[in-house]
Amino acid sequence: MISIIAEAGVNHNGDESLAHALVDAAWQAGADIVKFQTFRADKLVTRNARQAQYQTANTGKSESQLAMLSRLELSFEAHLRLIRHCEARGIGFLSTAFDDDSLDFLVRDIRLQTLKIPSGELTNAPFVLRHARSGCNLIVSTGMATLAEVESALAVIAFGLIREHDAAPGMGAFMAAYASPQGQAALREKVTLLHCTTEYPAPMSDINLNAINTLAHAFGLPVGYSDHSEGITVPVAAVARGACLIEKHFTLDKTMAGPDHQASLEPSELTDMVNAIRNVEMALGNGIKGPRPCELKNIAIARKSLVAACDIARGMELNEHNVAIMRPGEGMSPYCWWDVIGKRASHAYLAGDLIRE
Repeated sequence: MISIIAEAGVNHNGDESLAHALVDAAWQAGADIVKFQTFRADKLVTRNARQAQYQTANTGKSESQLAMLSRLELSFEAHLRLIRHCEARGIGFLSTAFDDDSLDFLVRDIRLQTLKIPSGELTNAPFVLRHARSGCNLIVSTGMATLAEVESALAVIAFGLIREHDAAPGMGAFMAAYASPQGQAALREKVTLLHCTTEYPAPMSDINLNAINTLAHAFGLPVGYSDHSEGITVPVAAVARGACLIEKHFTLDKTMAGPDHQASLEPSELTDMVNAIRNVEMALGNGIKGPRPCELKNIAIARKSLVAACDIARGMELNEHNVAIMRPGEGMSPYCWWDVIGKRASHAYLAGDLIRE
């Protein structure tokens, strides 16, 4: 079953009550997991780090990333209350860590079994290694990355999964772990990749859904899709393309102030996306080509058989003039045409009778 992650991210605007409302909305929409972001702004960005262009445009305010992100933090205690709320609702909780302290909190205090490495951290090798050494399942987002950068991150992860914690890290050691059968087996057991286009909103011309298959072929790992496009068309198409997981930003109101609201779905749209994905998931089937149960009753109606085109006396030669191919399909298959033509009729037929030779 395809997992659907409703990405609340920072769309709570630093308000814990709004975060709880986002949990409710994700649950009501039918998402499997609601995901947040865990960070300490002063450990994530420097005072001089500039906003992304989309952040300035979406917030209507030009300021440092530090000033913006400081307003969007949730305390560790708030996270614990959110988890209890998720448990009460019966929806999974996930969060992305952006600094070491936050990662330690998610692993040691919350004891998450799955972690997501965001696209922006893919080249942060020490941080990627900390994720791998947690022993958790890993969702690895690949926005902005080349195949070579994805491979390097997977090499770090393979090293972290199979080598002792006191083993000396380095590119040689990473690639050796990646090339080993044990490293490849560990990656297949623990890692899901996400194709992603890191822009908010991402233009259709830059989505490149075919990269889902490129990643799957290149690394032999399950591949999902993290969507930043407008609407629900692309994530639904990604499922048809083979994505095993869908992540999509959502908000309670696109008009709210904040960097990600405008590129997010509102609750009714999230519900529509979930329903559409479930329908596509059913429609994909098992890939075995054969008549489906609903088709069986129509086979005899839609297909044809050999029939008498006119009255045929017993012993008369069957030929192209007195034998026709017509519905229903309850008699001899048209594939038998060449076996029947030229034979003598073994019994008499009235026009329209099924040929039974």
